[in-house]
Amino acid sequence: MINLNIWNGFTRYYSSSSTQQYLQKCYQKLSIINIETKSYDNCYPFIYYLEHGQTYFTQARTAPLSIQPILLFYGCLQLIKACLLTIDPDYPDTTSVLAHGVTTRKRKKQQYSFLQDEVKTQKNGLFSHMSWKMFHMKQLEHEKFSMEQLIREIPEMQHIHPKKTFEKLAETENHFELPLSLLDTFQMTSARLGDFLTAKTKLSMDVKPDKLKLNLVTEEPFTVNQHSPIHFNLIENTYMLSLNKHSPCYLFPELLNHYLILYNLSMICRYETEWWYELQKTVPTDDFPAIVQYVQISQEKIPFLILQWLTSISVK
Repeated sequence: MINLNIWNGFTRYYSSSSTQQYLQKCYQKLSIINIETKSYDNCYPFIYYLEHGQTYFTQARTAPLSIQPILLFYGCLQLIKACLLTIDPDYPDTTSVLAHGVTTRKRKKQQYSFLQDEVKTQKNGLFSHMSWKMFHMKQLEHEKFSMEQLIREIPEMQHIHPKKTFEKLAETENHFELPLSLLDTFQMTSARLGDFLTAKTKLSMDVKPDKLKLNLVTEEPFTVNQHSPIHFNLIENTYMLSLNKHSPCYLFPELLNHYLILYNLSMICRYETEWWYELQKTVPTDDFPAIVQYVQISQEKIPFLILQWLTSISVK
C-alpha cells in the first residue's frame, strides 16, 4: 500500500518565497553570478516540475497496471528535472540533455524474459546528465545493465530472488549488528570487511567480531542516494547491506536503477503491447510478480529518494 504521506514532505517547496530562498542557498555553493536572478527565474519551473511529477504519481495509483509504468517514468522525469535545477541553474541549456539517454532492444526475442532484458546507456541525454550532475558519475555511456541486475540492488525487492541479496543492519545504541556468517559470504576477515566497507561507502567503518555476530561501528551517519552498497529499505525502515558485490551496478545511487527500470517498462508498455497484455492475462513466467511488486514499490520509493536528495543538497 502506498503511503500518501510521502508527498507531505514536498509541501515546503510549493511556496515561491521559500523555494526561492532554498534555490539561493543551493546556488551559493556553485560560485555563480546573479544568484538572486537565477533563483527567481528557476523558482516556478522548480515548483511546476515537482507538482507535475506528483500528478503523474498520483494518477498512477488509480490507473490500471497496463499504463502505470508510463505514468511513473514520466513522473520520475519531472522530479529529476527539479533536482537538476538545484545544481544546474541553466538546465536545460542544450537539446542534447532532453533525450532519455538510454536505449533498449527494439524487437524482443522469442522466449523473451523481462528480467534478462537489457538497457544500454548513451553518451548524451538525461541519464548521463543526471548521473554526472547529481552523482558525479562519468563514463557510463554504452554500458549495459539487465533488469535483474538493477532490481537486485533495490532492497524492497529482495524477496523475489531465491538467493539472499541483502543483509539487514540491525541498529543498536551505538553500532549496527550483522551476522557472523557475513564473513563467509564476502570471504573476508572482519578487518578486511571493515576496510572494504570503508572504501565502498567513503565512511570510516570498523567491523568487530563478537561471539555470534559482527559489530559495525561508524561515527558518520548513513545517507541515501550515495555511491554505496548500503541502501535504505522503506518497508522495513532500516538500512541494509547489498551482498551483490560483483554486480556492475553495485555502487549505483538507487535513483539511477529506478530510472533505467522504468524506462524499459514504459517502452514495453508503449511498443510491446502484445507481450505486455499476454503477461498480465496469462502470467506465464516469474516476470509478472516481479513487475507488479516493483511498480508498487517505486510509487513510494522514488518520491522518497527525491525528497531525501532535495533535503541533502541544501545542507552539503
